[in-house]
Amino acid sequence: MKKQKLLITRQIEDNLVKQIQEAIPDWDIIMTNEPEQWKLHVQDTTIILGWRKFFEDSSMNALDELKWVQTWSAGVNSLPLKDLEGKDITITSANGVHSFPISETVFALMLSLTRNIHTYIKNQVKKKWDGADIKLEMHGKTVGVIGVGAIGKETAKLAKAFGMKVMGIRHSGKPENYVDEMYTTDMLNEVLPECDYVVITLPLTEDTYHLFTKEQFQLMKNSAFLINIGRGEIIKEADLAAALSAGEILGAGLDVFEKEPLEESSPLWEMDNVIITPHTSGSTEHYDKRVVEDIFIPNLKRFLAEKKLEINVVDYKKGY
Repeated sequence: MKKQKLLITRQIEDNLVKQIQEAIPDWDIIMTNEPEQWKLHVQDTTIILGWRKFFEDSSMNALDELKWVQTWSAGVNSLPLKDLEGKDITITSANGVHSFPISETVFALMLSLTRNIHTYIKNQVKKKWDGADIKLEMHGKTVGVIGVGAIGKETAKLAKAFGMKVMGIRHSGKPENYVDEMYTTDMLNEVLPECDYVVITLPLTEDTYHLFTKEQFQLMKNSAFLINIGRGEIIKEADLAAALSAGEILGAGLDVFEKEPLEESSPLWEMDNVIITPHTSGSTEHYDKRVVEDIFIPNLKRFLAEKKLEINVVDYKKGY
């Protein structure tokens, strides 16, 4: 009988590979980051651990044996979802892996903007001693968490350590621990005027594309800070730049952008009230371990038992 095959498209630690081997001792496990090797194995692969654009560009018609894709990212908007759905392929994401590092980045950005740390760092390079324009604090303020998934939950939890009021938005409107008031997405414009900080943790879908435009920025307090660690396309970037320039909002911490890398011509680079990070908020020393041990192996055991996968299964209708 022909062995089933798992294709791992990146190099991971030996101890993680060993755990996978123990779960599927009778399978062929191919681990390679070489596209030429992917080409040799993709036609008879049952599971892909780590989707690559290569498969979409070169091999979509060759995925006849493929049953399941475990992505290495939380977002799946870059995958050919219609093609994969048409082949009845299950997708599971890396949602949840990023909760700790991204929530830490959210608060690093919030604190830096509030306490003017980013300006002091620039002054340090110039050996400039300037303590002007420092008066704000976070304690007791209101934060709006736009997208209360795994990252949003952890963000809300940390906000409580600062005595903050947390207003949350999620598609279902279902209540959540550490969130004082929960709203549905269609109530966004009602929530924004109440927030001192607005944190975007949403996935990119047809519904969230350009969810934030001129209208939303004008509804926000002119003393509010915007943090986006979701997807760049959720914000209409030109409108954000205009709002920052006009003082409609006080500042922004941005890890994601409509086009990445952020173009050198973008006015955001030159703004003193903006902190830019290069889409690194989810980076962590524990990334591979969490994908394999917390998501992939538990799902793999269910797959082997011919049971429905439970962790991070992508809903094609929702797009995440």
